[in-house]
Amino acid sequence: MSDIAKDVTDASFAADVIERSHTIPVVVDLWAPWCGPCRQLAPMLERVAENRHGDFELVKINIDENPQAATELRAQSIPLVIGFRDGKIAGQFIGLNPESAINQFIDTLVPSEVDRLVGLANAAIDAGDLDAAQNSLDEALALEPRHEQGTIAQANLHAARGDYEQAALTLGRLPSDGHDEIARLAAGFRLQAAGSEDIESLTSEVAANPDDLRPAIRLGQALGARGDFEAALEVLLNAVQKDSSYGDGAARKAMIDLFGVMGAQNPLTRDYRTKLSRTLY
Repeated sequence: MSDIAKDVTDASFAADVIERSHTIPVVVDLWAPWCGPCRQLAPMLERVAENRHGDFELVKINIDENPQAATELRAQSIPLVIGFRDGKIAGQFIGLNPESAINQFIDTLVPSEVDRLVGLANAAIDAGDLDAAQNSLDEALALEPRHEQGTIAQANLHAARGDYEQAALTLGRLPSDGHDEIARLAAGFRLQAAGSEDIESLTSEVAANPDDLRPAIRLGQALGARGDFEAALEVLLNAVQKDSSYGDGAARKAMIDLFGVMGAQNPLTRDYRTKLSRTLY
């Protein structure tokens, strides 16, 4: 076994590749003793790994001895080189490539300076050092203003400071299909923004003014922020039934936020999606 490339087996694949790639990119070289191009590629991969000084880890899998890993990675032709990052396949190439092309491939796997700064910011947010997080994000977003993970980190920083409305607005700068992780995070921030509302006062206000939808919508959002999803959805559905266009569809949008937070498989989501559709259409 090479000092640079670690041999990985079927048994160690999950730990040495999948889990390890959450910490550092892992490059997997799938080979076999009978494969001539594999023997030519191996020293180039090792040389690149040595010259990159720890940018990634290089591992080797003998497909003859480890058929399970070979099958999972669909190694129909070798040499096959697969790069893993954050537990997922981030890129691959087949065949004997020149060293320059290998370096270009590694460049797509290795975190950029912006990625590194965003990682520092996220760690600082987790540690509660919000000033340090802001400093790292200022540097990162100055280099790449539209960096997706940097923008998400900026939103999380606003949330850590208690400014949930600004957190949701920050996420609004990112493209979203309305059903992805960005939409879910934004919905959560909008709900948290309503979490400071006094539910007892809002309940009294709604009872005293049943035709005023503004406090009703605020009550629904506040209940949702507290995790009382069914009560929240019932209040909001009632508001939609009274006037679905009020506040540019505010009650409907609040219900959609709750669906995003609860998840598509939640029985309440399925039930109230149906009720909302019947009300609207």
